[in-house]
Formats: sequence, C-alpha cells, structure tokens
Amino acid sequence: MRDDTRAGLTRQTMIETALRLLDEVGLDGLTVRRLAAELGVKSPSLYWHIRTKQDLLDGMADTIIRAAGMGPPHEGESWQDWLARRARSYRRAVLAHRDGARLVATGQSLGAATIKALDQELAAMVERGFTPLLALDTIAAISRYVIGFVLQEQNERLPDRPVDNMADLLDGGTSAPLLVALRAGGSMGEAAFEHGLRTLIDGTAAALTRLPR
Repeated sequence: MRDDTRAGLTRQTMIETALRLLDEVGLDGLTVRRLAAELGVKSPSLYWHIRTKQDLLDGMADTIIRAAGMGPPHEGESWQDWLARRARSYRRAVLAHRDGARLVATGQSLGAATIKALDQELAAMVERGFTPLLALDTIAAISRYVIGFVLQEQNERLPDRPVDNMADLLDGGTSAPLLVALRAGGSMGEAAFEHGLRTLIDGTAAALTRLPR
C-alpha cells in the first residue's frame, strides 16, 4: 500500500470510488478505512479532501442527485411533463446504486452546483405561475416520494405471504378488494409509481389554481 498519494487524490475521485464500493458492500459496509484501502492510501490521507464520513456521504448523495439531471423544462415542455420526467430520471439514478435511497436520505447538505440548479428550476416554475414556496414544496414532495418509493424497492424483504392465504382473514374471502388489488400488482411496480406521481402532479395543478391572481 502506498503511504500517501495526496497529490493524485481528489474529492471527486474519492466520491466516485466510494459509489463503486457502495455497489459492492452496501451502505452498512462502507467505511472510510475500507475506502482508503480501495484507493491504496491510509485513512488520514482522505481527510485532506473530506472533513468527516458524513461529508463523504453528502458528496455521494449529491452526485446521485446530479446524475439524474437537473434544470428547467425544455422549450415547449409543460411543467407537468417536466416534473414527471424529472421524477422518473431521479428514480433511475437512485436505483442505479445499491442502497441508493438510503444514501440520499442520509444526505445533510447539497453542493453549490446542485443548489444553483435547484434555484434555476424554481425560477422556471415561478415563471409558470408558481409562488417560490409552492415551487419548492412541489419539488420537495416529489423528491421525497421518489426516495420513499425506492426505499421500499431496495429493501430486502421477506417472502410475501401468499395472497390467497389471506382470504380467511377478510370478509370477502378471495374476492376481497385487497386481494383483488394485490393480484393486479397493486402497491409496487411501475404502475404504482406512476399512479403516485400523477396524483402528486394533479394535486399540484389543483393547488396552483387556488393561488390568488
């Protein structure tokens, strides 16, 4: 192991390596010592570029957020289509990494470039009739929805109880609405994600009409 490679080590290199390591060992297995070993340096060398492990996690989370793509709607794109596109891209970016949702949920601060991009998005929403507060609340609500949904997708789950075995618990037996919905794939999957996303966007449209003009 090299004693010190500070000259060739950068914060971005550390973050990219940490994300690759995350895919191998998961969030619980990711430590500063393990990252140092992966980079071929001693742990103290890393602290020239990060202050704490939380600083590293913030940088990793920020990288995932940026990988989703940020920015205002395209020319001619409605804010509804833009929000839907943004949410789907965000979900893909978070799903691209093992424990990606848990990592983003632990983030405590955003990078300067991400903050600027977010402000540009809000400005575009204000141009389309949003108040700054409604614009920010909308972005936050959809972002949290995505993270919550992906947390369930990435969570290691025990084998589901067979749907038909629940029939004896329900008044309707095998025809109970819950079982009908579960057999149809309810609660998870693409259709469930799209339903929740559309509900949020439609609710935002309704809130927009209630703003004083």
